[in-house]
Amino acid sequence: MVQKLRKAMTGAECSAEAMRQINPDVVAAYPITPQTPIMHSFSQFVADGAVETEFITVESEHSAMSACVGASAAGARAMTATSSNGLALMWEVVYIASGTRLPIVMNVVNRALSAPINIHCDHSDSMGCRDSGWIQLYSENGEEAYENTLMAVRIAEHPDVLLPVMVCQDGFITSHSVETVEMLDDETVKGFVREHNPVDPLLDVDHPVTYGPLDLFDYYFEHKKQQMVAMDKSAEIIRQVFDEFGSITGKKYDFFEGYMLEDAEKVIVCCNSSAGTIKAAINELREKGEKVGLLKMRVFRPFNNKQVVEKLKHAKAVAVLERAAGFGSHGSMIFNEIRSAFYEEPQKPGMINYVYGLGGREFDPAQAKKIYEDLEVVKNGELGELTRTIGVRD
Repeated sequence: MVQKLRKAMTGAECSAEAMRQINPDVVAAYPITPQTPIMHSFSQFVADGAVETEFITVESEHSAMSACVGASAAGARAMTATSSNGLALMWEVVYIASGTRLPIVMNVVNRALSAPINIHCDHSDSMGCRDSGWIQLYSENGEEAYENTLMAVRIAEHPDVLLPVMVCQDGFITSHSVETVEMLDDETVKGFVREHNPVDPLLDVDHPVTYGPLDLFDYYFEHKKQQMVAMDKSAEIIRQVFDEFGSITGKKYDFFEGYMLEDAEKVIVCCNSSAGTIKAAINELREKGEKVGLLKMRVFRPFNNKQVVEKLKHAKAVAVLERAAGFGSHGSMIFNEIRSAFYEEPQKPGMINYVYGLGGREFDPAQAKKIYEDLEVVKNGELGELTRTIGVRD
């Protein structure tokens, strides 16, 4: 019997609660704002004996991911969390984790990368490692961060995937804000997550394997090809996990999720907490008879080209919002993916790119309404400036 519990929690506490229910074998972490509250909360679970986790307090984020790599290779279920410069510091080992096909789950509390020094939200950290071989899930609120973390374990550990997963939420906006969230009981989560069944663990001495060998031109290319195949295969597994978890929660999870999208002529695409702000603007504009909608991205890697085309092909104008700048690029990261997905399509909406909210700059419903207003011109076939900013002072 599934029990649903309603609690008032921050996004960071939601992630920690998911980790408590997962009860990983090893967690290695180093504090960095605004991720720190996740590990503060989880360390209390460790101190209280609520989990059986070996909690390793390391001297840097590079060491945190290194410890997770070692633990996962040995056969443990390993997890960590980080933000911003911490993710950048572990960059080398982030690639090692995916290249070694280790199903590590990492909560990333999105924060701007320095310089200048900034501790607030944007997506330059996770977008910066979009092609590192990690699956990426994004969370509108604390409840989604909780659910995505639970699903991430099943996705990562599937034998057809065996890739690490990062679960992203917005720093401070989500991680430190209290909302009412709905959670599942411990037994239901335990049944969904299942026992960890490691593939080729180092500690299985009866079946010796090698991890981290020198891999020159004789085999390196083949191993990268295997990663490519696994990432492509993960889309099918993600779909299966979404459907299974949805049968438990009564919700529908998807790579891209629409809000008042069916008849929308003007659509904004975004991810994470801004989706809630845009929904508020949509509600007001819909009362005035405007056909506006939202497409929220939950999964960035693997990128579902076919679904994004299917969900946007009826729109007349689309604005892709990004909390990260694609310096020197013809648009930012998500925009380029979506625009590329429409390349072969005979009919496509006018599409523009907005960079917003860098360094935690506020994004409010008035800005969302201004974007919909701009899309009226785009709808009439006048693209104008392809990449724009909103919310920045002159």
